[in-house]
Amino acid sequence: MAFDTKAGTRGKRRPGKATAWLNKLFIGRVRKGGKVMGMNALVLTTVGRKSGLERQTPVGWFPGEDGSWLIVASAAGAAGHPAWYHNLAARPDRLWIETAGDKIAVRAAQLRGPAREAAWQQITTAAPRFAQYQEATDRELPVIQLTRR
Repeated sequence: MAFDTKAGTRGKRRPGKATAWLNKLFIGRVRKGGKVMGMNALVLTTVGRKSGLERQTPVGWFPGEDGSWLIVASAAGAAGHPAWYHNLAARPDRLWIETAGDKIAVRAAQLRGPAREAAWQQITTAAPRFAQYQEATDRELPVIQLTRR
């Protein structure tokens, strides 16, 4: 499925420079099997669409069908998508995730229609902050399903 969700025209400010420091802290926590901000989290490794370099980002996840992982490209409600969304859109088959010491090769697909709606309901029930992120922006927050390669 295509990764073609348009950026919005309004939303919260993008996280600042402290994000890099927090990401390092959260990545260490995830690798030890901990949660981040009360949620299950994984380390998403993408390949930069322009640089070709590996990029690692901690991301909250929710259980999907058949053992898959659901993630949301929320950027905390910013008008634009997070950089990792553009990276996985460019290379949806060159992704890895890490959870509690396991490194797993995955592929990404953006959910649409009824599949997205069902996943969105599950996500916002488990973590209401995602509904708040959606209210803060006029773009539809992409829901991505990660499955083992």
